[in-house]
Amino acid sequence: MLSRRNPQLNSHGELIHLLSIEGLPRAVLTQILDTASTFLSVSDREVKKVPLLRGKSVFNLFFENSTRTRTTFEIAAKRLSADVINLDIARSSTAKGESLLDTIANLSAMQADMFVVRHSESGAPYLIAQHCAPHVHVVNAGDGRHAHPTQGLLDMYTIRHFKKDFTNLTVAIVGDIVHSRVARSDIHALTTLGVPEIRAVGPKTLVPDNLREMGVRVCRDMAEGIRDADVIIMLRLQNERMGSALLPSAGEFFKHYGLTPEKLALAKPDAIVMHPGPINRGVEIDSAVADGRHSVILPQVTFGIAVRMAVMSILAGNDA
Repeated sequence: MLSRRNPQLNSHGELIHLLSIEGLPRAVLTQILDTASTFLSVSDREVKKVPLLRGKSVFNLFFENSTRTRTTFEIAAKRLSADVINLDIARSSTAKGESLLDTIANLSAMQADMFVVRHSESGAPYLIAQHCAPHVHVVNAGDGRHAHPTQGLLDMYTIRHFKKDFTNLTVAIVGDIVHSRVARSDIHALTTLGVPEIRAVGPKTLVPDNLREMGVRVCRDMAEGIRDADVIIMLRLQNERMGSALLPSAGEFFKHYGLTPEKLALAKPDAIVMHPGPINRGVEIDSAVADGRHSVILPQVTFGIAVRMAVMSILAGNDA
């Protein structure tokens, strides 16, 4: 039965679903990050497996296209020794008109233990969590514009890995924030973990003023936004979610908000540059930066496997 206080937690405050970072206590976030650290070394072993999910069935339900997220979830589940089933949505009964909940009911009848769900509609993972059996766990792999909690967590893991402590950092998030579920998850996580200065940088059409209500400093000027920053998180322009043209052109965006070596020089000398991917070179980031010494974009991907292993192992160990 779902907790009335937070549908992600059981009555003991333990994680049973990961639907959003919003509302999760710092202790839960820290538990996930600490657990992820223990899984990093698994990738260095000759046999890259631990038996924590042996006998469990993990269903990947990606109603939206994905490369990194789907692949890293599959790798993470297999390294935990789970049986992984990737549902081909384009050929599934959903494509023939079956409702989402009927699909879930049928998959549950196949003895599913965990659903990893990406969906274009905000709230879809919550709906599934409300209607699945008590022993089944749901992980949100991205829902609409709402949340992408495991991306937020792997971003936090990356920041902690390189910066050690959250409480003295200035973090700038740059680009298409209005359409970004990653930005929302990052902001909630950074706030919960005690980051004192969070900046949202971009044009008015892509960075909403109401972020100020979350304690975020909104910057329309790139130089102001990244000056003396410890961490810069670049976001791509999500053209597939833009109902109409919100920018004059990609070239104009790059001129004002693209991260170049010259602009990066305004940040701290040891600043790290992050990006959830896929990156658009020459639109939001220059190749010299994406491939440069400040970039930690590829380590983010590596850390993502360990973080997703941590989430699934914690969920599997907790009862509703």
